[in-house]
Amino acid sequence: MNKSKMNLILHPVRIKIVQSLLNGKEMTVQQLGERTKDVPQATLYRHLNKLLEAKIIQVVKENQIRGTIEKVYALNEPSVQSQEDFLKLTSEEHLELFMNFTTQLMGMYESYLQNDEADLVKDGVSYAVANVHLSDSEFMELVKGIAELLQNAMLNEPSPERKGRNIATIVIPDKKP
Repeated sequence: MNKSKMNLILHPVRIKIVQSLLNGKEMTVQQLGERTKDVPQATLYRHLNKLLEAKIIQVVKENQIRGTIEKVYALNEPSVQSQEDFLKLTSEEHLELFMNFTTQLMGMYESYLQNDEADLVKDGVSYAVANVHLSDSEFMELVKGIAELLQNAMLNEPSPERKGRNIATIVIPDKKP
């Protein structure tokens, strides 16, 4: 994804539209309007058109309703069905998927912060970067250990004592000298 596309998405109204369409969701203007109640309809249409022109979203259906055509929108994201598909993606497609991932995280964090009972310390909210130096085998051991811990935690059933928590992982190697 080029820089101008990223800058286009990073507008408050457009980021809400993109967040609403994450995870394969399809929505009409009316449905998007319900999620962006503070945005006037004309403004919503203007931002939808900018996202359409940039090919960030697409019209996936058109429904005929009483003489008018209702458009259904979805993200225009690369389809990844397997590791093989993932490895075939271009750099731009990887950036698009990464942008969708980080946009989803931003939406989750924004939603959390809007909760009147949010307590960052008590809830254990954190974000950090740790630069580590590991051999390939040490790295694989670390990843395996983290994966095992997460898989075990994901088996926990919800209960009054347990709070749902989202843990995201991103691994980016240093640029080679």
